[in-house]
Amino acid sequence: MTKRTGAQLLVECLLAQDVDMGFGVPGESYLAVLDALYDVSNSFRFINCRNEGGGAFMAEAYGKLTGNPGILFVTRGPGATNASIGIHTAMQDSTPMVVFVGQIETSMRGREAFQELDYKAVFGTMAKWVVEIDDADRVPELISRAFSMAISGRPGPVVVALPEDMLVQETQAVPRGKVQPVRPLIVESQAQAIMSRLAAAQRPVVVVGGAAWNDAGRAALQKFVADNDLPVIVTFRSQDLIDNRSPNYIGDAGFGLAPEIRTFLSESDLIIAINVRFGETLTDGYRLFDPAHFDKQLIHIHISEAELNKVFQADLAVMSCPNAALSALAAQPPVQNSPWGARTIVARTAWEKALIPAEQPGTVDMGVIMAHLRETIPADTIVTNGAGNFAIWPGRYLYYGPNEAGQVARLIGPQAGSMGAGVPAAVTAKLVDPSRFVLCFAGDGDFQMNGMELATAMQYGAAPVILLLNNGTYGTIRMHQEREYPGRVSATDLVNPDFVALASAFGFYSERVERTEDFQAAFKRATQAPRGALLELMIDPEGISPRATISGLRAAAQ
Repeated sequence: MTKRTGAQLLVECLLAQDVDMGFGVPGESYLAVLDALYDVSNSFRFINCRNEGGGAFMAEAYGKLTGNPGILFVTRGPGATNASIGIHTAMQDSTPMVVFVGQIETSMRGREAFQELDYKAVFGTMAKWVVEIDDADRVPELISRAFSMAISGRPGPVVVALPEDMLVQETQAVPRGKVQPVRPLIVESQAQAIMSRLAAAQRPVVVVGGAAWNDAGRAALQKFVADNDLPVIVTFRSQDLIDNRSPNYIGDAGFGLAPEIRTFLSESDLIIAINVRFGETLTDGYRLFDPAHFDKQLIHIHISEAELNKVFQADLAVMSCPNAALSALAAQPPVQNSPWGARTIVARTAWEKALIPAEQPGTVDMGVIMAHLRETIPADTIVTNGAGNFAIWPGRYLYYGPNEAGQVARLIGPQAGSMGAGVPAAVTAKLVDPSRFVLCFAGDGDFQMNGMELATAMQYGAAPVILLLNNGTYGTIRMHQEREYPGRVSATDLVNPDFVALASAFGFYSERVERTEDFQAAFKRATQAPRGALLELMIDPEGISPRATISGLRAAAQ
């Protein structure tokens, strides 16, 4: 049999899993892998990032966009710890991801060698599984298991450490076949039991979220709620699971619950929770629902048994892939009663009215800009964002989900609340599908965390359009600061660079917008720029969110 090195075998295993793209920053600890990639450059595209944190966000976005594991290569020690932000995001967002980390030689372990880390200790609570491959003969076994862990059950990140001496060992092992995800399936009796409970309910509501959805699952969700006249709420940054133009969609249960959403969740007598985790955001810090005294019927469908009865005990717990569950439910005869249908119309109307926010302070009104974007961007736009108050705009004021023509507008944002995710995600989106329009929203503080990935975009011809909202402050923290300690500004002001000049240096078309009436023409120029564009929107710092002003927060606090 042909001998190969552990590194060569690793690359062959990746190709056997149909991996054709990976992200990373090169490092001396996995030089053997980089050399093995040289021979497969026509089959595998290595995207050379500028920081491991940016690369991790790119891999995480790849997992969200494709449903396949995002692949990340980083070097030991500092490279691995830089990447931890994206690994943590993948865990909290349930995104499939496989991270390969260079490691010291096995003979040096335990001596605090150069850049040595115990990866199981560092990432043990941050990843689904952490493994170190000490024997080249076991590469096929452990790579297959890593991919299976990443895509099966609740998807998530897996960290694989690669000791330098293992990578140059010779082996006669051969790659295994492509791993298929292990997905639990609902049974007919469970689907019938759900419909029976739904028929008896007076105030039912459906809450959906999580990962592992596909187009068929989204379509089945749409049919199920339409046939049964059910209100639908999505979890934080899961707006693209359902057509936001649907009369059944009433909004998202994100930070700062809208009154109508709170009403539905608090007054409902049956919650059908599909693929959601009952975390802090959905429960409003567990103030909306009391884990000790949950006063509603709960049907909880989730792909992982670890999430069922984790916080709230369900009246009916079903372990199932969301796509299979919704397909089964959509095939059931609809319930005959629609007791809360009129109430759904009221909530939907409130959601639609909220699409037009109050006039914003300053000379650039984001409400007007969002109305223009809502009417002009393509129906299959991919929107990305990082974290900050600016992210309320794309999360609340654009349409997402599948439309009647089969186009799906996607929202790729960190449910873990990670700053700096938007720009890398936008680069990935253009690499995955250059034909799609990609629109990134970034704040001034948010952008500066991974803005250097514009160099990655330049190198590989990725051309997103970036809207950079510059208000000269860390807006979210300033908002909390003004509420808790009004008038005592500390550490939240920003002195920013010339963003227009910076973007131009990376080959992007760039322009500063200082008046609302100038945006439409500037945006048109941006969309026509062949190498990508950045528009810097000068936002009044008084208006730190669509729902709050500094003066208003100070008055409320006092």
